[in-house]
Amino acid sequence: MQTILTQAFSASLIRSLSKATVALTLSLALSSTAAPVAAQGLFSPAVTVDSAVITQYELKQRALFMGVLRTPGNPEIMAREELIKDRLKMAELDRVGISPSEEDITAGMTELAGRANLSLNEFLTVLKQSGIEPETVRDFTKVGIGWREYVGGRFLSRARPTEVEIDRAMGQAGSGGVQVLLSELIVPINEQNAEQVQNLTDQVGEITSFAAFSSAATQYSASDSRNNGGRLPWMNLTKLPPQLQPVVLALDPGEITEPLPLQGAVAMFQMRGVREVTGSRQTYSAIDYASYYLPGGRNAETLAQAQKIADSLDTCEDLYGVAKDQDPSVLDRQSLVPAEIPQDIGIELAKLDPNEISLSLTRNQGQTLVLLMLCGRTAQLGEGESRETVANALTNQRLTSLADSFLEQLRADALIIEK
Repeated sequence: MQTILTQAFSASLIRSLSKATVALTLSLALSSTAAPVAAQGLFSPAVTVDSAVITQYELKQRALFMGVLRTPGNPEIMAREELIKDRLKMAELDRVGISPSEEDITAGMTELAGRANLSLNEFLTVLKQSGIEPETVRDFTKVGIGWREYVGGRFLSRARPTEVEIDRAMGQAGSGGVQVLLSELIVPINEQNAEQVQNLTDQVGEITSFAAFSSAATQYSASDSRNNGGRLPWMNLTKLPPQLQPVVLALDPGEITEPLPLQGAVAMFQMRGVREVTGSRQTYSAIDYASYYLPGGRNAETLAQAQKIADSLDTCEDLYGVAKDQDPSVLDRQSLVPAEIPQDIGIELAKLDPNEISLSLTRNQGQTLVLLMLCGRTAQLGEGESRETVANALTNQRLTSLADSFLEQLRADALIIEK
């Protein structure tokens, strides 16, 4: 059981960190030393979860930690939510007698440091320079390791997929592949609107009809699909980002995903239909795409300029002429395996045929518009991902879903008092 837990659920320990570790070293190097926290009231209770106390100091420490790691949302709001969850988890771990060893905690902290290409001592030193104490990292790691062990022991047998489900996920059910019919809602998020976006996604998650989801997409989505009520056409499952494929396959018609974090946005998808198609399924070893950046974000002038450029393009090679004599950073062309492509870009590319263009994405906190062009896809020869890889991906997704649902039950049963 430990093997499959390591393969299928190891990401749970650092799920909230992994979204930012690519830029972690840079962000730590550039961050200034945090201002000292006022001593008065430092350890006064901010929240109580049954008999467990969360202090003001812990809130400030976790907010600093999440801010340095660029966790989406308002760090102070997210810190409060995550610490409440940690107290609920620790109470359950104490109840069943799970307590990670010091060796396991150190190994977990070392793994975190390694993801930023730092030794543990270097990792803790640069965090200290931003006002984050080693104990904050240790507590976070301890909860993550214990919760992983608990969730695996409690839910693993229920999370394992059947052979038929693995076949379906691999697009091998029958003699063909799988196509999905989705609707999408993509909402920009920043520090100023994080709470409003959270409220919106909570409300969308309660939707039970196609019409209501379509109405929400029309009103709130930033994607071009909002003009069609968020409805996307049939697409091959293998065109979706690999990390999204098992999430989508777990949905029944009408069901909606949890909010998925993207760069500067969150996305939700509703399943409208699944069908098997005859013929061989197509997987891809590489996706070739180009991103041309225009300052101004999604204002009318910039969108008009981008559309004018898009209308002048026939292939990705034409972009080199557009970017001529400009700073080289305005044009970025890459050929990546699907798993390495940022998820928001992967979602947009899934909707495009070669030489088609999307103007839905932004960067730099919405201040830069991305003209995204699909240059081509390189077909993968052979079977593609192994059955073990697909099985572990499905197991991981189901473990996460079961754990999140159980945690919500614990929260409903707890007495939580916020000061």
